Amino acid sequence: MIKLPILVSIPEDRVPILIGKNAETKKEIEFRGKCTLKISKEGNVEIEGENAAEEWKIRDIVTAIGRGFNPNLAFKLFSENFYLEVLNLRDYLKSEHAIHRQKARIIGTQGKTKKTIEELTGVHLSIYGHTVAIIGDEEGIGLAKEAIVMLLSGKTHSTVYSFLEKQAKINKIFVISKEV
Repeated sequence: MIKLPILVSIPEDRVPILIGKNAETKKEIEFRGKCTLKISKEGNVEIEGENAAEEWKIRDIVTAIGRGFNPNLAFKLFSENFYLEVLNLRDYLKSEHAIHRQKARIIGTQGKTKKTIEELTGVHLSIYGHTVAIIGDEEGIGLAKEAIVMLLSGKTHSTVYSFLEKQAKINKIFVISKEV
């Protein structure tokens, strides 16, 4: 049976970040992921690895870099406890104007909303193009995604902040009770 490489497309302007200075980022991914990457200048990436699980992990790392994450943050995906979720704003909104407006709401004034979501859920967010990408653990991703969907559906920032603060308190109490 012939094993086909995994194919990923990233924006052309993210190719230099994926490759890195002196190809350091590419080499790091290949070394840690036990794979080879073939990257075209147009952003088409072929991933060939020793096993399917590693290839899918590398696919997520390449996708994360393509969605605007710094490679060092994307490398968190090498850990078993970190995952990537990408929300396509076109799935929620009808026009480019609406996407632009909602991206601004997700970022907030001087990045306040983005920072608040990250702090209260323990995730990292990247708002790039027509997507919002999230790196974190399962629980954090779920909460961040819910907060983002709340904003997209028109909920006020204060409602979203209250929701996240309440969830943070619940999770903190749960963690404390688990340790006892």
